[in-house]
Amino acid sequence: MTLELMSTVSPFTGEGSHVLGASLLGRSLPASRPDWPVQRLEAPLLGAGPGVLHETWVTDGPTLEGHTEGIHWRRSGDVLFGQIDLAEPLADSASPASAQPVLQVLSEQAYARLFRLLDAQGLPHLWRVWNYMADITGQSGELERYRLFNLGRGSAFVQSARGVEGQVPAACAIGLAGGPLSIAFLAGATPVLPVENPRQVSAYHYPADYGPRSPTFSRAALVYPPGQELLFISGTASIVGHRSVHPGDVRAQSQEAMDNIAAVVAEANRHARGGAFTLPALNYRVYIRHAADHAAVQAVLAQRIGAAPLVCLQADICRQELLMEVEAMGAQAA
Repeated sequence: MTLELMSTVSPFTGEGSHVLGASLLGRSLPASRPDWPVQRLEAPLLGAGPGVLHETWVTDGPTLEGHTEGIHWRRSGDVLFGQIDLAEPLADSASPASAQPVLQVLSEQAYARLFRLLDAQGLPHLWRVWNYMADITGQSGELERYRLFNLGRGSAFVQSARGVEGQVPAACAIGLAGGPLSIAFLAGATPVLPVENPRQVSAYHYPADYGPRSPTFSRAALVYPPGQELLFISGTASIVGHRSVHPGDVRAQSQEAMDNIAAVVAEANRHARGGAFTLPALNYRVYIRHAADHAAVQAVLAQRIGAAPLVCLQADICRQELLMEVEAMGAQAA
């Protein structure tokens, strides 16, 4: 089986391909939905590109589809793509004062459902997760919302008897202007080979300054569908050690983020089975806090990645001082 990510401006029809799932990015997304699982990201695409972009995971094998506890999923062989949206009430005050904050509860529920699905399908290994939520750096009671999300996610890992450090998936957590807690994921029968960044503290070892529970993700993950080697690089920003650097300077932050991407790729290549990954051979998605910074970010990245596929989306990063974040994905024969 071969897994491939395809980007199209016009709606992807799936003709001649077996679709696992997709992301739909842009403003004014069409109301109609395709038959397969799709994560809808209502946010401006930056640059001279299309108003709406379709990013679709396709395989060369047949698919099996289902709906389980609000998760729409498709499976091909030993690989599964799933997507779930959980809407929040208008305010956390809708819950009793003694209850856990809503976002914390929803993130724990979403991941608990996800793990039950993977166990039922016999595909227990989570490879890559895309998390999106409204107002990611806003306050809810005494904690920032991103930290509440981390509490819920981490609790679900523990309750599902999964570790919260070491062999954990690649992931991102990004803020949008509104909408539900939206989670999409890829999982499979084989475990990830986690990759860490020697320039950074592992996210799951962050000090308590960043919240009561550290984020649960690896800096990158190598995964192995049959005959392939995939590299998923998590959302990567201008962080050295565990500290944000270059506040207020989007060019310097972009350079630092790409230095981190390069370090992760070098580390992945120490373990890769199918040859060396290179920066220009990856696919990139970049999140930029301020639309006016797009040209500066793109200029810095072009120096490092050349004409590699690049999608820029206006969105919020999980720390207020961070102005951009970049994630990447590569594929090769194994």
